[in-house]
Amino acid sequence: MDFLTLILIAVGVSMDAFAVSICKGLSLGKATLKGCSIVGLWFGGFQALMPVIGYFVGSSFSHLIEHFDHWVAFALLAIIGVNMIREALGKDDEEIECCECSKKALSARKMFPMAVATSIDALAVGVSFAFLDVDIWSSVGCIGLTTFLFSAVGVKIGSAFGTRYKSKAELTGGIILLLIGLKILIEHI
Repeated sequence: MDFLTLILIAVGVSMDAFAVSICKGLSLGKATLKGCSIVGLWFGGFQALMPVIGYFVGSSFSHLIEHFDHWVAFALLAIIGVNMIREALGKDDEEIECCECSKKALSARKMFPMAVATSIDALAVGVSFAFLDVDIWSSVGCIGLTTFLFSAVGVKIGSAFGTRYKSKAELTGGIILLLIGLKILIEHI
């Protein structure tokens, strides 16, 4: 996998965390370096951990589907991408729920569920990595760092502008993942 594709995947999967970080920033009021770092570490850490789990799970059965693995990778990325696009274009009920959750402290008890919820798509990406020629460690490093940066900046944006960019971030992430899925499929056909 080339570097540009990896960066685009990292940006795509980090968009959920970015959107939640915007809500977190809105509820925190003034964003501090500590607050931005805590949110970034939680989201970046889980976005790096989940693809590793997905990769090793996928690797355990990749030999069974190696003849159509590109279709599996495409399907996983397409499902994630379409779901993100659907959520971005849907009603804003989730936005209210997200911001209500964000009003709570930055404790592990509050951050853990949000970090897991925003990184489920990264688990599926990790499964698709098992079917592709990917260096998992550099990939998860890139995904984790990208998510850390997007999340930290998201807190800052949220504290300054509110949830105005939440749906745009999800829409962008969904389109990126869908296009990468198509690229993988076209390259293998």
